[in-house]
Amino acid sequence: MKPLNVADYRLAAKRRLPRGMFEYIDRGTEDEVGLRGIRSALDATRLNQHVLNDVSAPDTSTVIFGETLPLPVIISPTAVAGLVWHDGEVQLARAARAAGIPFCVATQSMTSMEDIAAGAEGANLWFQLYVFEDRGLTRDLLRRAKALGIRNLLFTADTPRSPKKEWNTRNGFGIPIKPSLAGGLDLLTHPRWSLAVMARYVLTTGVPTYAHYPPEYRTSITRAAVWDNVKLARRLTWDDFAEVRREWDGNLILKGVLSPADAERALSLGADGVVVSCHGGRNLDSAPMALDALPKIADAVGGRMTILADSGIRRGSDIVKYIASGADAVLVGRATLYGTAVGGEKGAKGVIDILAEELDHCMAFTGRSRLSEITRDAIWRP
Repeated sequence: MKPLNVADYRLAAKRRLPRGMFEYIDRGTEDEVGLRGIRSALDATRLNQHVLNDVSAPDTSTVIFGETLPLPVIISPTAVAGLVWHDGEVQLARAARAAGIPFCVATQSMTSMEDIAAGAEGANLWFQLYVFEDRGLTRDLLRRAKALGIRNLLFTADTPRSPKKEWNTRNGFGIPIKPSLAGGLDLLTHPRWSLAVMARYVLTTGVPTYAHYPPEYRTSITRAAVWDNVKLARRLTWDDFAEVRREWDGNLILKGVLSPADAERALSLGADGVVVSCHGGRNLDSAPMALDALPKIADAVGGRMTILADSGIRRGSDIVKYIASGADAVLVGRATLYGTAVGGEKGAKGVIDILAEELDHCMAFTGRSRLSEITRDAIWRP
C-alpha cells in the first residue's frame, strides 16, 4: 500500500533498513528527553481556525535569500543519506530539484558536492559546513563550494562533541562501522539493503567514504579517522565564525541557535540568517525545543535576518507552527531520509509532496491564503 503520511514512510524505512542504520537516523541521544520533547511541543501547539476566507488556492511560495521557492522548505544536510539508498544524496537532490526547493549538502556526506551537482544537474544546492581541526582544509571546502556556484552556507555550531548514543553501542552500529555479531546478523536479516546499497557500493566505487575529506585523508566508514586535522574542531569560537564570514561572500547562516543573544551576536558579525535548531534531539538531550526558543529569537532579530528552523517536522501543520512562531522557512531532515530509504528519489519526492499537500490543507483550514498571513496570532492560546 502506498504510504499516506510520513509515519507510513518511517515504518516502511524501519522494515527495509538494518536496525542499526534505522536507529542511527531515527533516534535521539542519551535518555531521548529531547526527542520526545520535540514532538510533544509540536503536538501541544494548537492553531486558530478561521472560516469564510477565500482559501481556494493557498499560496505556499516564499522568498528566501532573494529566491522564490514554491514551498518554505529546504532539505537538511544529513551525513548518512548516502547509506540509506545507493547514491542517496544524489537521489535526495533530484527529489528537491523536482519540487523546486533547495538541497543542503553535508560536510560528511558520502558523495562529494561536485558529484551531487553533476548527478542532479540544475538542483539548487546549499552547503553545510563543519569546521575541521585543520582550518586550511575548511577553506578548501569553501573554495570548492564557491566554484560550484553555491551561494548559501550553513555553518553548524552546535556539535562541540560527539553525542552519546548508547543504543548504537548496543545494536552494533556506529560511524565508523565496526564488525560485530549483532551487526552481521542485522545485515543478514535485511538482504534488500545489504545487496542494493552496501554490496552495490563495494562492487562499484568501493566501501563509502566521507567524500569531502581530501583523498590523502579519506578512510572508509568502517575505519575511524586517524588524522587529527580532519576531525571536527574541538575548539570552535566566534573567531572561527568571523573568519568564515571574511572568506565567504555568499549568504552565511549560523545553524544550531537557541538563544536570542547568540542570534544577535551572529547578526553583529555579518550573518545573513540563523537556523533555530535543537538538532532534532540528537545532541544536547536537555536543550530547549526549537519551537519554544523560536519566538524570542524572532523578536530579537526578526526582520533584520532570515530565520530558519528545524527539528521534528512530520506534518504540514508542523511547518505552519514553526512559521507562526517566527520562522521564514524550515529544514526537513529525517522525514525525507525515510522516503529516500524506501524509494530513493521517488520516495523522497513522495514525502515532499505529502508535506506540500498537508501545508495547503492546514492553511485552508486556518483561513490563511498566503504564508505571510501565518503570523503569531495563528497559534491558539486558551
